[in-house]
This record gives sequence, structure tokens and C-alpha cells, in this order.
Amino acid sequence: MLWIKAFHIIFMVTWFSGLFYLPRLFVYHAMSTDEISHDRFNMMERKLFFGIMTPGAILTLLFGFWTMSYSFSSYLHTAWLQAKLICVALLVVYHLYLGKLLFDFKRHRNQHSHVFYRWLNEVPVLFLVAIVILAIVKPWSSIT
Repeated sequence: MLWIKAFHIIFMVTWFSGLFYLPRLFVYHAMSTDEISHDRFNMMERKLFFGIMTPGAILTLLFGFWTMSYSFSSYLHTAWLQAKLICVALLVVYHLYLGKLLFDFKRHRNQHSHVFYRWLNEVPVLFLVAIVILAIVKPWSSIT
């Protein structure tokens, strides 16, 4: 069980590294004006999204659900885990939204400024704080 939790955390860190870095690449991509930079950013963003972030997300979810499977029925009745799973689901939506933005850049259809991407870059911080607090502190655990 500890090995599964360890891999869950390792892949969560991998996933979050991409979630923090991809919007930062979008900031610089939105500021670029030449085709060489556009092509370079497209390549970097694609490799990050498909080579690091998405495998990290899939493996995080796999090891997370594997951990839950050891006591699935008792976990389902804990408010902190339900809240954590909602945060994870919203994080997956955020991940998919970044993928949509990646394809918009690839097709020269970016509609946002670098300022938008600077703000978007803060979203995973909120999820990270919420998820870690829910997983470690387990608020409401005595309520259930």
C-alpha cells in the first residue's frame, strides 16, 4: 500500500509540474510574434502536454483509485475525500482546457493575452493547496 501511495504522490508532482509550466509557456507564446518562436513554443507545449502532463495525470488517477480500492466503501462516506475528488475532477477539466488552448495556439487561434495566461497560471496553486489540505488534514473526518 505504501508503494502505491508513493507512486501516486510522485506522479501527482509530475502532473503538477506540467500544470504549472504549460500556462507559463502560453504567456511567452502569446507574446511571441515570429513564426520561428511560434513553432518552437508549439513543440515545447506539445511535448509537455502529451509527454509529461497527460501521462502524469493518468498515472496519478490510476494510483489514487488503486489506493482507494483497498477500502472503497469506507472512503466513499468521508466528506474530505468527496471534496478532494471534486477538486481532482475540476483539475482534470482544467487539464483538458489547457489542451484546448494548446490546439488553439497550434492553429493560430489564440484569443487571449499574456495577462490572461498569467492569471490562468495561478489556478493549479489553488487546487494544490486544497487537495493537499484535504488529503493530510482530512477536515470533517469526525463528522462522517
